[in-house]
Amino acid sequence: MLTLWLYTLISVVIVSLISLIGVFALSLKENTLKKIIIYFVSFSAGALFGDAFIHILPESFKLSTPMMVSAGVLSGIIIFFIMEKVIHWRHCHMPTEKNHIHPVGILNLVGDGVHNFIDGLIVAASYLISIPIGITTTIAVIAHEIPQELGDFGVLIHAGFAKKRALLFNMLSALTAVLGAVVGLILGAYSENIKLFFLPLAAGGFIYIAGTDLIPELHKDVCESPQLSRSLLQLLFFVLGIALMFAMLALE
Repeated sequence: MLTLWLYTLISVVIVSLISLIGVFALSLKENTLKKIIIYFVSFSAGALFGDAFIHILPESFKLSTPMMVSAGVLSGIIIFFIMEKVIHWRHCHMPTEKNHIHPVGILNLVGDGVHNFIDGLIVAASYLISIPIGITTTIAVIAHEIPQELGDFGVLIHAGFAKKRALLFNMLSALTAVLGAVVGLILGAYSENIKLFFLPLAAGGFIYIAGTDLIPELHKDVCESPQLSRSLLQLLFFVLGIALMFAMLALE
């Protein structure tokens, strides 16, 4: 049990530290950052799809009935859809521009905090199944956090936060993942069924994020910069994200 807690907490702390990537953004020009970040988005989309279909769903089908797993996946999609609508939670992965200013920085922090809390629950539930599943899910979450946190940092800057203050508040919001992980592990200790619920829920959430948020961002980038080489590189990083998840099967 101690090993489970150790792996889970180390994983969510690493995920939380990704919020400090805004420091890296400060040293880059906006155009350079935009060129780089789109490939993180491509890799992230592939990793999220890969983790959902290669690791989480197959494991879920071993633990529960197909109907229950399907219901869990759809529930995950619905929950993330509601989160976007109610909290106005946005994953803007491109650096914000003057003509694309988010209205409320505080609202972004609240929405991001809720999202990170759920990430923590998902990581904990994955480790409750097995350490390899927990590791692959952590990698998928980290891949997604990199472009997300860069976008969130840009939102806070445009909302009027000073750079150091933006980094601090972004970090505090990210630390809710630790709280989510602790809650998930405590719930898991009292009920074995918690993982049966959270795993397909996680798969639905990953599919929703990759399909409705990341993929459209890739299409948008191609429309703005219609270059064959850029599209092929996006495809390459997308496939690499999936390939990494296949490679992680060796851990199981």
